[in-house]
Amino acid sequence: MKKVFYLNTCDTCRKIIGQFNLKDWELREIKKEPITKEEIEAMYEHTKSYEALFSKKSTQIKLRELDLKTLTEDDFKELILDHYTFLKRPVFLTDKEIFVGSEKTTVTSLKDYFRGE
Repeated sequence: MKKVFYLNTCDTCRKIIGQFNLKDWELREIKKEPITKEEIEAMYEHTKSYEALFSKKSTQIKLRELDLKTLTEDDFKELILDHYTFLKRPVFLTDKEIFVGSEKTTVTSLKDYFRGE
């Protein structure tokens, strides 16, 4: 399995995705095709945390008046499944590894992964 979960309207996602040869990868635009329960659980197998998959920059946090300090792992999971903006992106998912978000260290690790592929 090689999947990339991203938002087409996100400049950061497009910039990161554009750096790699993804001809063997399935590209999933999460607004058009939301992630499934099985996919979020596959991501969780790697991170062992739904919070690690959760975008704390989502505009939905303020709109829904969420207090992140009170959320449980199940809350993070349900929110991600409920609205695409709650998924930290992009997410590169393979059978053995996951790369979540746009932090510099994540992108560096992703570049290392593609060099060794």
